[in-house]
Formats: sequence, C-alpha cells, structure tokens
Amino acid sequence: MGGGTRLGREFGKLWTATAATNIGDGIALAAGPLLISSLTDDPRLVAGAVFAQQLPWLLFALFSGAWVDRLDRRKVIAVVDVLRAVVVAGLAVAVWGGLATVWVVYLAFFLIGIAETFADTAAGALLPALVAPEALPRANARLTAVLYVGNQFAAPPIGAALFAVAAALPFGVNAVAFLLASAVMLSIRHRPAPRERPTTRLTSEIREGVRWLWSHGLLRTLGLCLGVMNLLLMAAFAIYVLYAKERLGLDEIGFGVLITAGAVGGLIGTALVSPLRGRFGEHTLLRAGLVVETLTHVGLALATDAWVAAAITVVFGCHGAIWGVVATSVRQRVVPDELRGRVDSVYRLLVIGGAALGAPLSGVLAVWLGVTGPFWVAAGAMAVLSAVVWRKFSRAAFAI
Repeated sequence: MGGGTRLGREFGKLWTATAATNIGDGIALAAGPLLISSLTDDPRLVAGAVFAQQLPWLLFALFSGAWVDRLDRRKVIAVVDVLRAVVVAGLAVAVWGGLATVWVVYLAFFLIGIAETFADTAAGALLPALVAPEALPRANARLTAVLYVGNQFAAPPIGAALFAVAAALPFGVNAVAFLLASAVMLSIRHRPAPRERPTTRLTSEIREGVRWLWSHGLLRTLGLCLGVMNLLLMAAFAIYVLYAKERLGLDEIGFGVLITAGAVGGLIGTALVSPLRGRFGEHTLLRAGLVVETLTHVGLALATDAWVAAAITVVFGCHGAIWGVVATSVRQRVVPDELRGRVDSVYRLLVIGGAALGAPLSGVLAVWLGVTGPFWVAAGAMAVLSAVVWRKFSRAAFAI
C-alpha cells in the first residue's frame, strides 16, 4: 500500500476520524451481541438487534444520499458523529441503571442506523475530493485496513473484556470515540465545489441517482450481486454469537477473539489487493471472491472446532477486504461528484438493505434448522448466485 501519489494531510485527518469511529464501533461490535444475548436467548430476538440497526438503510438511504449531495459532506459527518455519541451514551446510562430491555436496545440500534446512512454515504462521497483518482484504490485500502484493525481486530476483544467488567462501559467508550471523530472531521480543510441551489424536489433528485446507477451495467450488477451476498451472509451471521456459544463452546472473550480472526484476514487482504489487482485484474478477484464466500458458509456449517472456524474466518476476511476495495474504487472512479451521494446511497440500499433483510431470516432458519442451518442455506444460494453472475464479471466489463 505504499508508494505512488501522496494521499495528503486531509486524507490523514479522514483516516484518523475513521480510526476513532471504528475503534468505538469495534468495541460495540462485541458488546452489542453480548448485551442482547444477556437479555434473551431467542435467536429471533438476537437477530432482530442486527435488523434494527440495518433497517434504516431500507427506509432512509435514498433520502440521506440526496441530502449528502446538497450539503457539506464534512459537516454532515461531524454532526452525525455527535448525534451517535448522544444515542450510545444514552444506551450506556440505560444499561448502567438496569433499564435496558430488548426494545431499548432495538431503539438505540435503530437510531444509530439512521445516523450511519448519512455518515457512511457522506464519507464515501467525500473521499474522491481529498485524493487523486489514481490514488483511490490505495486510499480505500488504507481505510479498509483501519476498519479491520479498529473495528474487528483490536477493539472487539477489548469490548468483550469491558463488557465482562461492566456492561455499560463499552458503550460509554464508544460515545467518546464518536466525539473525538467529530472534532477531527471539522478540522479537515475542504471547500466543496460550488453547487447551485436545488430547484427540484428531493424525490426528483433521488430518482436521478437511481436512474444513473441502474443505467450503468457494471454498477447495477455489483450492487444487486452484493445485496444478495449480504442477505445470505447476514442470514447466517446474525446469530453468530449463538453459533459461537452453542456450536464452538466459546465464552464472551472467545467470541471477541473469533471476530478478530476476520480482521486478521482483512489486514492481509488490504496488503494484497494492490499487487493482486495489478497481476490478475479486478474481474478475477471478484470471481474468486464468489468461490471463497460460498466455501466459507460450507466450512462454518461443518466446523465444530473454534480454531477451524477461526481459520475459515481469516480467509473470509481476506476476501471481504479485497472485494470491498475493488468494488468501492470502481464506484468512486465512474460516478460524477455531483451524483456521488445519491448513487452511493442507492448502491448501499441494495447492499446493506440485503443484509437487513437477511438478519430476521437468520433467526427463523436457526429455529427451524439449528445454528448451522443458516450456513447451509447460504452456501446453496451462493452457488446459484455465482453461476448467474460469473460471466458478467468479465475483463471487458471492468475496462472503464
């Protein structure tokens, strides 16, 4: 990830803010499932917490994208980080006071999810304004690396340990991280390109973003494909905490460590994506990802040993990082700046909306088929999806 065009000081600030939020979120990544599983052992209710946080992408993604294209994206992220800090701090107080219930957790996660539709869309649209086009793959790789280090490697074991000390503590730390990130975002020196005052209705601007993405064959295929992949992934992983406890026999700390296995793979993926992209091309990496994702579900369905599951998760994390960097860089490369927020929100609606739909399915499948059932269902469906989209991921399709 070194060499090439300098990414610059302003990118460094974005990276720092991203690191702060990802460390806080990583702590909550382990603490959240542990909190909900301490309140209920019903797989449907455990999966419902994931659904509550992802549902806003189905409800608000298109509107947040339109507003991101109207406003200063840097300020949008800063304001939203403050609002997220308030919500997470409120959850910490509720847990500390013994007032947290399943429905209180659902409400907090839902509000955080609404905020994420603005923050994530704005961050994706802001990056191309801070670095040169040829530096986008390297910048995305570095942001992905900090995602894995903060969100899934270093922070989850800390979150699990903090939860074991005091259930409210990890959420308080998460709130502080959001406040720090907000301050750093405001320090970024970026003056957005002048935009004319909107004369059309918000719904008209949303339709423009939808039409642009839908008319672009590769982005349409990527969005639909990843949406289905995330639906299947979440249909299996929304009850991951129960899988870890019941299938692998892990405690709270063990669950946090298992999450970090994916982060190890993610770090490997971010280091490999640039040389692999240059050697094999973007189309080959995405085709390989389809195979890896299918085999991941099969492997976890068969695994009974935590070390085996961790090894599979490392490989999956590597694939996830490579796929994410490639797909994001392609999208940022081809979408005009004035449409980035809207097109990105449509793309995220497909991608994260798929995950939102998969979360409640996970609980139902686990009740019917046991904790490994969702993985078997996902494996079969992934095999079908891979066959359908394989030819669409051709070398010619990525020559843009």
